[in-house]
Amino acid sequence: MRINKSDVPVKIDVPGAVARQALEFGDATGYSKMAGEYFSMGAGTDISGLLKGLEGDMCQSPHWGYMIEGHMVISYSDGSEEYAKTGDLFYWPAGHTVRAEEDSEIILFSPQHEHCAVVDHIHAQVAG
Repeated sequence: MRINKSDVPVKIDVPGAVARQALEFGDATGYSKMAGEYFSMGAGTDISGLLKGLEGDMCQSPHWGYMIEGHMVISYSDGSEEYAKTGDLFYWPAGHTVRAEEDSEIILFSPQHEHCAVVDHIHAQVAG
């Protein structure tokens, strides 16, 4: 799920401030502490190989985030794909992998326990 900033409904528009709000933007039920993360990925980077060995060979953490710049393709375990590009808010449910089509900068908010397990797995793959 993604939505561009210009498509997020304006809820408040007063001199000096504009607030936009996208409701029902993913479900955080059952998660405890969240981590705020900043990722940079070069064009052509595909993390699929680094996820091998995880359930379904996919990232099993959901993410909420913002694409600062770039263009990424998100592939899901059901075979579907979507993209995120500069200016998009997004929600990626568990069971995905990503590929950077352009140099990309993203901010993620992820359940800490779930995503740390994925990051530790990737770190072990890179170090191994």
